Amino acid sequence: MDDFSRAAVSAKESDEAFNRFAAENKTFILGCASKSLHRYVRDDDDEWSIALIAFHEAVRVYKPDKGSFGSFAGVVIKRRLLDEERRRLSRSVEIPVQPGVLMGEYTDDEEDGSGEEHIAGSIRNSGGGESAAIADTTPLQDEIEAVQSILAGYGFSFFDLTECSPRSRKTKEACRMAVGLLLNTAPLFEKMRKEHSLPIKALCNGTGLQRKLMDRHRRYIIAAAEILKGDFPLLGDYLSDDE
Repeated sequence: MDDFSRAAVSAKESDEAFNRFAAENKTFILGCASKSLHRYVRDDDDEWSIALIAFHEAVRVYKPDKGSFGSFAGVVIKRRLLDEERRRLSRSVEIPVQPGVLMGEYTDDEEDGSGEEHIAGSIRNSGGGESAAIADTTPLQDEIEAVQSILAGYGFSFFDLTECSPRSRKTKEACRMAVGLLLNTAPLFEKMRKEHSLPIKALCNGTGLQRKLMDRHRRYIIAAAEILKGDFPLLGDYLSDDE
């Protein structure tokens, strides 16, 4: 195993370890993004945030027996960036996602992505002057930072979603039902916010879903509900488009 791959394995140990690893490899991340999109990507572009999220996803799921981390991370970053490019090209205007999108015709709900307790810090501190970065944050970075502060109250971070997002069609549909019930039942949503925990028993009773599924995807359901309830059109769009 090469040094880069070894460092990637070590970066799984803590948020601090990942922050250091991302900071040390900012040039690599930007290089992968630029190569994937065939244009120069800077750290004040939205694509930087997406590439950083993808880089964290790569760290989280990387297995040394599958090859070098560099190659693996490059593929993950390219996939996420090209997915986002396709989404942007498919719509001529940006339409903010409304809470009702999770009901009926809603297309998907996977929020992978990924962040961490202080994603804004890892984005800003991974290189360059901090004051300039703070002044030049992009809309996507601003949304991520705002969501981070909300999720911190629940005891988890944006990047944690890479490990609990639904994968199968059946599980995605089940999570959509739970999120939809939260968004359309004000007392349940307020209870979740007040207690900073998912009202699993009430959701199970209201949807007929199993508690085991709710427990496994608790963080995803909370994050999706908060994002779609709040003013986060870019992240909400990502939730609805990512299949």
